[in-house]
Amino acid sequence: MKKIVEYRKLLNVEKTAELKELKTIYRNSMKECHPDKFQGDEAGLKAAEEKSKQVIEAYHFLVSINPETTKLNLPEYTETITTAAITDYKFVEGRLIINFSNGSVYEYISVPKATYVKMVNASSPGRFAKRHILTSFTWRKTLNQD
Repeated sequence: MKKIVEYRKLLNVEKTAELKELKTIYRNSMKECHPDKFQGDEAGLKAAEEKSKQVIEAYHFLVSINPETTKLNLPEYTETITTAAITDYKFVEGRLIINFSNGSVYEYISVPKATYVKMVNASSPGRFAKRHILTSFTWRKTLNQD
């Protein structure tokens, strides 16, 4: 959740922001911090490059967890979690990344470490995940994490 809050603060958007609004805010933010505006000013250029990377990362992350995006991806997600087996998983800073047998990789945000430990120690981690994680936490499809 901390990451989500930081990204929303960076872009100055509300939790209820729609995709269209996010896109407009993103474009305006990029206009303000675009590195091309700082040619000849090395310090400004470096700061602008860093800020623009942060804005791009925040935008892509917030779009990926936006309710409109989630709704659009729900049929594929439902198909994956009901038919594909979990082949691998890892826990990184409050995010649980799960690989499925169909090649899909999903990231679950703000999963407590205690929940992850329970999953690892469960007699069937896949069954535990289906009951306690896959439909309980904010998720987003990610690129393969190999």
